[in-house]
Amino acid sequence: MSTDTAIRIVVVDDHEVVRAGFAGLLATQADFDVVGTAADGAAAVRLCADQAPDVVLMDVRMPGLDGIAATERILSARSAAGAGADGADGAAGRSGPRVLILTTFDLDEHVYDALAAGASGFLLKDVTAERLFDAVRVVAAGEALLAPTVTRRLIGQFARMRPRAEGGTPPELAALTPRETEVLRQLATGRSNPEIAIRLCVTEETVKTHVSRLLAKLGLRDRTQAVVAAYESGLITPGAGGFGP
Repeated sequence: MSTDTAIRIVVVDDHEVVRAGFAGLLATQADFDVVGTAADGAAAVRLCADQAPDVVLMDVRMPGLDGIAATERILSARSAAGAGADGADGAAGRSGPRVLILTTFDLDEHVYDALAAGASGFLLKDVTAERLFDAVRVVAAGEALLAPTVTRRLIGQFARMRPRAEGGTPPELAALTPRETEVLRQLATGRSNPEIAIRLCVTEETVKTHVSRLLAKLGLRDRTQAVVAAYESGLITPGAGGFGP
């Protein structure tokens, strides 16, 4: 049932059974509105332009335009339309879409490229119903799906593939205040806002403000991109703090 506050979802997968299965499962939730499905990346780009979803469940490996290229096009179109970079308004503000990558393998090398393309996280196709529902709600709210261990490992592996500067504050982060830099460091080790608040002895609302500001200053879409930026800049190294092997 569609409402003004329902999370609008598009499901993209080249296998009809998978597509229909995810769409049917999501449709059981009162706060979800599945506005369409697509069998390939090109169709997904067109559908997102027509339906303006909040969340896109995107398969990676598809014939023609794959999920990574489709993600880039969908998010580029969003940026061109002038969407905000702070990611704070979620479904109610129609700031989407946010892309959740669907993959069969937890270490699919293509997921690295998906993160770089701006995806907000990923799910394995054998995900439980409750995990799926939670993931959609988290991403629609402007957060990134960083909690699962496999996601942490993926981001750590992704970071190892990129050259990093050594010593001092990376020039890419010069616009950040010392507190914002520390929040980014904590965020990059996989800590949630409440955990960061406890470690820095501030309120959770203060942490949210810092996260919003650092995303805006760095021109980043969400927490996933912030984590990647922290590793790429050399602010934090793989394995430090929270991302173990």
